[in-house]
Amino acid sequence: MFTYKSILLSIFLSSFIYLEYFNISIKAVDTFFILSSFILLFQLSKKELFSSGFLIGILWFWWIGYSFIHYQLSYLVPIVIVSIATIYGLIFYFIGYFKNIYLKIFYIFSISFIEPFQFNWFKIELPLINSYLGTSKIEFLILLIITALFVKYKDIYTKLSISCYMLIIIALYFYNLSSQVIINKPNLKIYEYQTSINQDIKWDKKYQKEIINDNLNAIKNAIEMKYDLIILPETVFPLILNHQENIMNELLNYSNKISIVLGSLYEENGKYYNSTYLFNNNYMKVAHKVVLVPFGEAVPFPQKIRDWVNNTFYNGAQDYMTASKPTTFNINGIKFRNAICYEATTDDIYTNLDTNYVIAISNNAWFTPSHQPTLQKLLMKYYSNKYNVLIFNVMNK
Repeated sequence: MFTYKSILLSIFLSSFIYLEYFNISIKAVDTFFILSSFILLFQLSKKELFSSGFLIGILWFWWIGYSFIHYQLSYLVPIVIVSIATIYGLIFYFIGYFKNIYLKIFYIFSISFIEPFQFNWFKIELPLINSYLGTSKIEFLILLIITALFVKYKDIYTKLSISCYMLIIIALYFYNLSSQVIINKPNLKIYEYQTSINQDIKWDKKYQKEIINDNLNAIKNAIEMKYDLIILPETVFPLILNHQENIMNELLNYSNKISIVLGSLYEENGKYYNSTYLFNNNYMKVAHKVVLVPFGEAVPFPQKIRDWVNNTFYNGAQDYMTASKPTTFNINGIKFRNAICYEATTDDIYTNLDTNYVIAISNNAWFTPSHQPTLQKLLMKYYSNKYNVLIFNVMNK
């Protein structure tokens, strides 16, 4: 089942994450790996494709299993990792199921739209993100078509096939180059306050006062340095902020000197939200999360199964509530679309977009040490290119 070609395919389709993780940026290498992987997609057998997909599931998403340690569910780690790997193994297995080359192209193209349990972080075109080629759906489809035809006819028309293939690759490169949009930064001096608070202590009340003071000191420092806006990470105040009148008043007071965007929880009528708070000129606005993390903030199952999962694994915790639509903040006359962690890597948050700027706050400490923040960064780059937006990502990791 595991052949050298199947292992190479999994390495080629995963290398871009690890190269980015180690700050290695060589476009020629990324381009070679992705082109080689697409060629292999049309050559491998069903069993080889299953083993490749299995390894890809592990190489991309092993960190999902790691997060269960924070729920005191360590015994689930190997089960979760193997389950995820099996799902992606099956997804790749069906590439080999189609004998007709055009059906195979259509299926590979559709993989980008497959979201197991509403989890959309596997995009088969994402490895193109640091290459010479673009990640748009049309460029991806053209690349699949010419690769499939190249594999099919290269033994018959060797020189012609190679020449045509390379000419179209060069054309795609120039198309990608010409379609890139440069977005100027907003006319604001922005302080992005990144934190490194371990998830194991973040919600421990023994550390709450220290964390709150650190956040307030960061805001004071930003005021002293004459910043216009400070952005702090998701749930940077590990409490239900709208219940903390003293902290709220202090933040409102600081907002006369600096605009403040930060993450915390919000409660209303027994319903809980993961939210972003904006404090600006003694005024507060709250934006609730629109898209929840599958199994992290919401269980993507029918009610009865959801209740059983929450009671069995999450001590009866209830799913977070969501807003019906994304929120746009107006900060000193400049609009910023709000996004909280996972939702910054979904199309939903970019609906009815009325700005070129996005503030994305994250808490990646659930998954560190791992390459999860790197993968999220690459996905944000993908959506930044797709929607022509500049994303300010501030995280705790």
